[in-house]
Amino acid sequence: MKSSKVFFIGGSQTDFERNWTKEGKNEIAILREVVEDGLRCSKISFDDISDLNKRNRVAIFVGNFIGELYVRQGHLGGLLTEVHSAFYGVPSARYEAACASSSVALDAAITKIRSGDYDLAIVIGWELMKTVDSKTGGDYLGYAALREKEAEGIEFPFPKLFGKLASELLKRSPLNKELFLQDLAHISNKNYQNAKRNRNSQTRKWFMSEEHASDRGSKTNPFVGELLSVTDCSQVTDGAAMVVLASERFVEGSFPNENFPFVKGWGHRVAPMSFEKKMDESRSSKYVLPWTRQAIIDAYGRAKLSFEDMNVFETHDCFTSSEYAALSAFGFCIPGEEHRVLEEGLVEFKGAKPINPSGGLIGCGHPVGGTGTRMFLDVAKQVAGIAEGYQVRNCDNGIMLNIGGSATSNYVFIIGR
Repeated sequence: MKSSKVFFIGGSQTDFERNWTKEGKNEIAILREVVEDGLRCSKISFDDISDLNKRNRVAIFVGNFIGELYVRQGHLGGLLTEVHSAFYGVPSARYEAACASSSVALDAAITKIRSGDYDLAIVIGWELMKTVDSKTGGDYLGYAALREKEAEGIEFPFPKLFGKLASELLKRSPLNKELFLQDLAHISNKNYQNAKRNRNSQTRKWFMSEEHASDRGSKTNPFVGELLSVTDCSQVTDGAAMVVLASERFVEGSFPNENFPFVKGWGHRVAPMSFEKKMDESRSSKYVLPWTRQAIIDAYGRAKLSFEDMNVFETHDCFTSSEYAALSAFGFCIPGEEHRVLEEGLVEFKGAKPINPSGGLIGCGHPVGGTGTRMFLDVAKQVAGIAEGYQVRNCDNGIMLNIGGSATSNYVFIIGR
């Protein structure tokens, strides 16, 4: 039986401020917490899982980037059996695409429900990153790049790669360097201020101002890669996020009076792995990241919607340069006009089309394998009207963009009513 709609019926996110290693807690502890909370929010019990499993109507999809290094554990699809015996026998597997790992898990879950194979899908994305020092963690993240050429022997390779993106954006921009960097500082400050409304954000207690974000090269805001400074970077985060997805048949039978959000469109495109090749290939396009743009166009087309129909945006601001590039990719403007969008205040929390009301990766946090699921959860919560503390107005449709590596893997989901 095929299902034309895939519904979001609930989910949960851990507090991204926490350091689980300092608490003496491991990967089983974070999975147990997010699963128990996610099922409670979805009004699904472990008995329900067992009943569905007897009929082979439930499956688990796990997103994680590199737990083999961070927590020295592989075979992460099977790890949920350590959380609860209700998961014995439930089909479960781990999916990986760097920072887009849990978007791959979401894509697989959505496809399985749409095809009619399952009625319920539990999607969990997670990463424990504070198990190692920052230099070691930076080396681990280098596995998401073309390691031999872009990361081997290089400290903190990703700030350098996205610093190159910032330099390329400036090269193609009509702005001078000072105004361009002011725009990046504005993006950073916006996301930090948004995070203060989010009770699960990593930086909700941190100080940030646009003046501080603009003070590049100072002792408190040193450069990390070409034009980028510390305030342009997303966070090293311990965290997990979970969503529960369901078929029309399940919703009609179990929640007949609910008006759940559902997946309206999706896009998935892969760019050349090498950042240098990305830039070479994009010379013939007006977009610096044409594959990112195409994934968004694909999602709009599948949803039969357009940029004008979107009320909220969650984008992958691993660095301010990636959010800047996303402005034209989403359709806010043509490439080169991004500064006008920021000047007009469209993307502010109280603007017409807010970006990252959650705080994004810069403000909320970036547990690499959990980011896609967290973004999906936040868009779904906005559409459902349950984004406590940071709910935007009149939200009928939302879109998320999750990228892996240096915008190699590009995933987009549109959720609406």
